[in-house]
Amino acid sequence: MPQKIYIIGHKSPDLDSVAAAISYANFKNKQKNASTYIPAIAGDINQVTKFVLNKFNLEAPEILKDASGKKIILVDHNELSQALEGIGEAEIVEILDHHKLNFKYDLPIAVNIKPWGSSCSILTQMYLDNNIEINKNLAGLMMSAILDDTVITKSPTCIDKDKELIKKLAVLSGISDWKEYGLEMFKIKSSVKDFTDMEIIKNDFKDFEFKAGKFGIGQVETVDLSEFDAREKALSETMKKMRAKEKYHSVILVFTDIINEDSRFLIVSDDKEKIAKALGGELKNSEAYTSRIPGIMSRKKQVVPLISKIFDK
Repeated sequence: MPQKIYIIGHKSPDLDSVAAAISYANFKNKQKNASTYIPAIAGDINQVTKFVLNKFNLEAPEILKDASGKKIILVDHNELSQALEGIGEAEIVEILDHHKLNFKYDLPIAVNIKPWGSSCSILTQMYLDNNIEINKNLAGLMMSAILDDTVITKSPTCIDKDKELIKKLAVLSGISDWKEYGLEMFKIKSSVKDFTDMEIIKNDFKDFEFKAGKFGIGQVETVDLSEFDAREKALSETMKKMRAKEKYHSVILVFTDIINEDSRFLIVSDDKEKIAKALGGELKNSEAYTSRIPGIMSRKKQVVPLISKIFDK
């Protein structure tokens, strides 16, 4: 009987982590091997992922609540603080990712990390290099993930390879205008009127371990930052409760305006002034909202490195 290997992204799964799990499982199952690869997710999917899966007639992977005793391939992350529960008791067999390497393991494993804009960019190139068919639905899924992670190519994480692959996938998926489609995705992604405060914070949220302690950093990408003005105080109070309950050094929520290409930050921390300064901004009020900081678009390439310089010494 073939062994099961689960392919799974990080907690609070975003579109790229879900699409990468689906796409890599399909890629692996096309190979001649003795294993069965199963896409999985580490939590509920967000609204833009639901939209994309529905648009391209694909089912959401099963939710895996505990990795203990299972064989696991990590996609779209490699920091164990971002992995699902029980990862310390799992057998990790491989990593495919596009983030910085922060991983330690007792056994040699296959690691495929490229400084590209999306995990699905890496996977698309693997499909092309191995002459494996990318059907219309899978092409739409992977293109959507690249558009999401690169903020429709506006993010500083986006490279020429990502743009090249978006165009190829757009043809395969039958999307005539990928920029217009990307804006449609982000309007859906940024609509939070029916979200609770916790759902807004956790919609795209990751933990990072620095020498100073554990930081939780969430990001909301929107076409209109003013939508969040009335919810500033409630979001801050929810973040304070999170910080106390989960013993965070700091909790930060990044609000990114994809049209004006800037961000502002809601910071809950004893070091909020230091964090604001590290990001290149200043605190706007007692609730620790920063002024808008031009050019800040990427948590991975801008926010985390800036904070790391101060708190990971």
